[in-house]
Amino acid sequence: MMKQDSAEYQTVEASDELWFPDSSCQQPENSGADAAEEVEPTWFRTHFEDSMEMYADADTVAKHLNDHKNWFTQCALPMKAEPLGDNGYDLLIGRFGAFGYRVEARIGLELLPPDSEGCYWIKTIPVPDYTPPGYEVDFRSGMKLEEISAGEFAADWPEAERSELPPKITNATWSLDLSVGVRFPKFIRSMSQSLIQKTGDRLLENIIKQVNRRLTYKTQLVFHESLGIPFPKKHRKY
Repeated sequence: MMKQDSAEYQTVEASDELWFPDSSCQQPENSGADAAEEVEPTWFRTHFEDSMEMYADADTVAKHLNDHKNWFTQCALPMKAEPLGDNGYDLLIGRFGAFGYRVEARIGLELLPPDSEGCYWIKTIPVPDYTPPGYEVDFRSGMKLEEISAGEFAADWPEAERSELPPKITNATWSLDLSVGVRFPKFIRSMSQSLIQKTGDRLLENIIKQVNRRLTYKTQLVFHESLGIPFPKKHRKY
């Protein structure tokens, strides 16, 4: 589950017997001795796909997405996002842990303008003057906009509700390929590799689902509220 750790952070811990509760999830004092060792990272990978609807035509949605400086930091809350260059952000995601070991996740992301095929890409970029403490992240996400008629989108809606929709609806679909490499301290590396892999994969999947759910809903909400576009509550995805 995800628990609020402070105004700026979130802490994700395990929800079953494989993980320690938050109160006991502290990095041992002697784990710093491993920092000087040349330790190969253990990699965890996940692929994720999702979508969201925007009640406007594709041009209106694209114009809003391109103006990310006016919405990204707001939608990222309670994660802390600071602008990084023209299209980048220094994103403090939260603290995550298992087996009594916890890592604070912070990454740089670049929101690229749409390419020739209208695809929006997000990728990892270095954060100046920051070296991740014991982990590496490779984040690659692509999003496409598909404009459909209100009649097609809401074919099974009651007529009264369908008549309130704009003529065009935009469906944004995206996919994410995420790889995280963690250089575990010695007391973790002595455990079963299959258990470490299973726990790490599960934790990574939980993080993606929870962050995605919150970020998607806020992106939808900010878009519709900023443009004064009605957003049918009963049909909201999140």
